[in-house]
Amino acid sequence: MSSYLRVLRHRDFRLLFLGQAASVVGDRVVMVALALFITQRTGSPADLGLVLGAQALPLVALLLFGGVWADRLPRHRIMIATDVTRAALHALLAVLILTGAVRIWQLVVIEALFGAAQAFFQPAYSGLLPQTVPESLIQDARALTESISNVAYLVGPALAAALVLGVGAGEAFAFDAATFVLSALLLARVRPRVRGDAAAAPAESGSVLGELRAGWREVRSRAWVWVTIAVFTGAVLCVYSQWYSLAPVIAREEYGNAAVFGLLEGLAGLGAVCGAALALRWRPAHPLRAGLLLVLAWPVQDAAFALGAPLPFVIVCAFATGFGFSLLMIWWETALARHIPAHALSRVSAWDWMGSLALLPVGYLLAGPLAAAFGARTVLGIGSAIGLGLLLLALLPRSTRRLGSAEELPGQVGVAGGREAQIADVDPLVGVVHQRRRFEQRLVPLGEEAVGDAVGEGVAEPARV
Repeated sequence: MSSYLRVLRHRDFRLLFLGQAASVVGDRVVMVALALFITQRTGSPADLGLVLGAQALPLVALLLFGGVWADRLPRHRIMIATDVTRAALHALLAVLILTGAVRIWQLVVIEALFGAAQAFFQPAYSGLLPQTVPESLIQDARALTESISNVAYLVGPALAAALVLGVGAGEAFAFDAATFVLSALLLARVRPRVRGDAAAAPAESGSVLGELRAGWREVRSRAWVWVTIAVFTGAVLCVYSQWYSLAPVIAREEYGNAAVFGLLEGLAGLGAVCGAALALRWRPAHPLRAGLLLVLAWPVQDAAFALGAPLPFVIVCAFATGFGFSLLMIWWETALARHIPAHALSRVSAWDWMGSLALLPVGYLLAGPLAAAFGARTVLGIGSAIGLGLLLLALLPRSTRRLGSAEELPGQVGVAGGREAQIADVDPLVGVVHQRRRFEQRLVPLGEEAVGDAVGEGVAEPARV
């Protein structure tokens, strides 16, 4: 509790936290409500996959551009604009559902526009959060925000099931629209701090493509970043997209009630809450390695569900999935915030999200036809087996296994526009790279890098502890 209070003392973080607490509950309500509403209305996995794919396609296509603009403009202003846009879209959808005028094509159009707005929101949010707390509290801030996100995972599915099955789907979307309005009002009061060297800016600042290339250099020069992103590209295709497209149907056919899907989502949320609470205390020596091992429960859960395993066993797996994902996400986001230069963080976050979600629309669109041809349980089971293998591959890079905890001060690498990467002259005992930079213009290579291929644009300030 003391860690929570320490972070919440910071006004800007408190405003951001409260706004996102409301918004993320609405998001989780809508994710489950959408699946239940379409399953009730048409019973077609293809229809559900079409709507989910329509949302994911513009999200993936525009994420990189969202990252560029989030590094150019005030991030909280971008978030306000996207909150207002998404509120209007889901308010419109609520009206269509409540009046009985909604059609599948309308769902497709609205969710496509929603995904486009989300593409600009996510990189801005990833870059804004570290601007609302001191460097030493970034992991605590991530853990607290992940905690509330995971409470949403716990409460959202149950609330969605109650609204859709008891009241109506229109009310669920109206609730989500109201949460976006609240978030925008709170964000309007945020005054973020400047991180790192305020004068540092990418050499390609006049070109969108140049800035995208600069962000890509940050990604490809760190094996622990690009390999993890690549692995999740495949895992999202084979496991995540198949779960959300096929699980409601499998729950109804195998376990007798589509609400079992909502139950498992809620239990995953409970596990995630516990994981986020533990993250406030637990700082393993090699967090990325620990997180990837814990998240292996994810494909195991989906495989057990596809095989029709006893529900208590699937419930345990669902809890473990939420627990593992929560810790992995906290440690991953903390590692990016500490090892990526502040002025490039949103672009790297955009590459992360775009890469991880690149095949999500394909997965959604293929789920229905594949299920019709081979059966939903077969598709989900095979996808889970492939996902398990991919997650194990993520542990192959040495830098992934050796990436140290937040307490370490790893050497950073500077990449100026158009130059070769070199490791910065870092004194780990006093962490004064940012002071030496004022007097030294050259970069002096050290010996072996502490965390593998860490490359930054310009010389990045080491993480403070």
